[in-house]
Amino acid sequence: METIQVVLDSKLLRATAVAARRANLNRSALIREAIRAYLRKLETMELERRDRKGYEAGPGDSGDPPGWESEAIWPEE
Repeated sequence: METIQVVLDSKLLRATAVAARRANLNRSALIREAIRAYLRKLETMELERRDRKGYEAGPGDSGDPPGWESEAIWPEE
């Protein structure tokens, strides 16, 4: 692990200390977990953005292999 310096205003620092105590973590661990959660959220948002863009583009090629239609027809009895 590497050590970094982060500047927080006093109100945010106090809130961080309270949250860390509640979670039974030290401040560094709490901040690491918060960053991990934020990065997961960003990844989810990016996947949702890509999905939304795909749906907005509308239906395209169905992706079915050629000749599939004949296989999908019910056989005559």
